[in-house]
This record gives sequence, C-alpha cells and structure tokens, in this order.
Amino acid sequence: MAAFTASSLSFSPVSCSFKHNQVSNLRKASLSFSGKGFPSHRLPALRFRVSCAAKPETVNKVSEIVRKQLALADDRVVCGESKFADLGADSLDTVEIVMGLEEEFGISVEEESAQSITTVQDAADLIEKLLEK
Repeated sequence: MAAFTASSLSFSPVSCSFKHNQVSNLRKASLSFSGKGFPSHRLPALRFRVSCAAKPETVNKVSEIVRKQLALADDRVVCGESKFADLGADSLDTVEIVMGLEEEFGISVEEESAQSITTVQDAADLIEKLLEK
C-alpha cells in the first residue's frame, strides 16, 4: 500500500461549498502529490484538477434538456460529467441538443464551439460564457 503526501493544495476563489457530492462556486482546484515512495524518475507528480465554471442551475437545466432530447428514462443519471456519447447520443442527437440549448437559453453556438461539446458540463460552461457576452 502506497502512502501519499499532499505537497500543495489550492482553491480559488475561496468561496466553495460541498453538499451531497456537489460543488458550487468552485472555479479551479489543484492538488499535487509527492512522497518517498514515488521517486520523480519512476512516477511524475500526480495532479488533480477540477474546473467548474457553470452554475449548478445551468448544469441542471442542461441535464434536463439532454434527458428530454434523448428520451432518457427518469431513473437514468444525467449530471455534469455525463458524456453525450455514453448517454446514447450520436452526432445528429448532439446537433439537436445544441439547437435545444440555443432555443432555451436564447444563444447562438458557433459550429466550431458546438463540436467541442462532449459533456453536460461542457455545454453548461459554454452557455454561461456566451451569456456573459
């Protein structure tokens, strides 16, 4: 069994809250590990990074639109980490999801940006970025 030592942990901004495995207002977190059991030549420093820009309400709304567009069962879990492909979406479904998001949020998504959306979180982050403009 390996022992880990956290050499650094940082959060920014500081205001974050944890409730039922959800994180809100957390923009970026970094965690680096090092220890005697992991010489740098054998294993590089491990990094853990979380980035959540979208508000939980936006993620929830996107999740519901995806659920409706893909006609998913009510018991099917759809969250920020859900990948459209894992939910059964093909490229046409993804286009229809983006169109539904454009209609719901009153935004216009460039084709190039639409191609980079693979998860619910990606979509929610893009929506918030477009709404800020």
